[in-house]
Amino acid sequence: MATVYTVIMAGGSGTRFWPLSRKLNPKQFLALAGDGTTPMITATARRVASLSPIERVLVVTRADLADATRAALPDLPAENLLLEPAGRNTAPCVAWATATVQRRDPQAVIVVLAADAFIADEPAFVRALETAVATATTGSIVTLGITPTRPETGYGYLHLGDALPGAPEGVRRVGAFVEKPDAPRAKEFLAGGLHLWNAGIFVFRADVMRAAVREHLGPIADAVDAFDRAALAGDEARAVASVYPQLPNVSVDYGVMEKVAEVAVVPADCGWSDVGSWQASWELGARDDAQNVVRAEAVLSDATGNVVLAPAGKVVALLGVHDLVVVDTPDALLVVPRERAQDVKKAVDALAARGRTDVL
Repeated sequence: MATVYTVIMAGGSGTRFWPLSRKLNPKQFLALAGDGTTPMITATARRVASLSPIERVLVVTRADLADATRAALPDLPAENLLLEPAGRNTAPCVAWATATVQRRDPQAVIVVLAADAFIADEPAFVRALETAVATATTGSIVTLGITPTRPETGYGYLHLGDALPGAPEGVRRVGAFVEKPDAPRAKEFLAGGLHLWNAGIFVFRADVMRAAVREHLGPIADAVDAFDRAALAGDEARAVASVYPQLPNVSVDYGVMEKVAEVAVVPADCGWSDVGSWQASWELGARDDAQNVVRAEAVLSDATGNVVLAPAGKVVALLGVHDLVVVDTPDALLVVPRERAQDVKKAVDALAARGRTDVL
């Protein structure tokens, strides 16, 4: 098997899990699922360790999140932390990381994934990645497609095409990338069995992605060429600071994946979730007999289906209430029905409009 590197994309603005998450402490640094104690970025690096030990893990994140990233991943080599001077979506991020890996190993296979997803069945996830790596070694660009468990309208989908000749069993071509559907169409997708969730997990050989970026995203390719030259001169940081903020703001999905001639997909049934709201944290958390997720000193009476978080030393009492999210922090308190957890961003937007950046 080829040498495998993993690139963890770790941006994030900290809006969907306010007030626990903030601009300088976004979602990837929170323990929102699983054991309730491990930051999501730490869990992400751990679950790929059999393919990419920490010395072959690169993290791309905002410059102002450098210290928090080092704290969550203390064994990450300093040279493996790529600090963006400005967020420019995922295409520049992937292109820069790919160039960095290619300098070290021109034939390396790269796994790209987000820092802030949850995987319930990690062995199944790793098996799917191994299949993707084997497929990518031959020159294919590969994505993982998640077997849908509900008619989800919040994700993009992958329409399954034909079997990919010469690839491991089960690997298919992507017939089409499908935008987020409405509810009736999502139900059709679930019933038809020919659509998978697009989790934004990609696997490819470094040289193959570099060529695809050159073909479809010329300005970004020119920039990473300049980063390579600057790296040889020991001046990459200056070049990145100067050029990166001017790059096109484009996703790797739109800029590359939807434009290359062929993308392969490995179906994965592994309990993947993007943990997109406090509702998801409830679904994935450890619940008590009354279906409450409680991470606080709490008194609950006739209270069911709630999420309760509070700092040490704060007692929270819930009496006769159901299906709420209650998140208390030293400077902010959130109370919202679980079914409206996606509306948390409205509170963040309102605070920003008031100029209350001190609590964001």
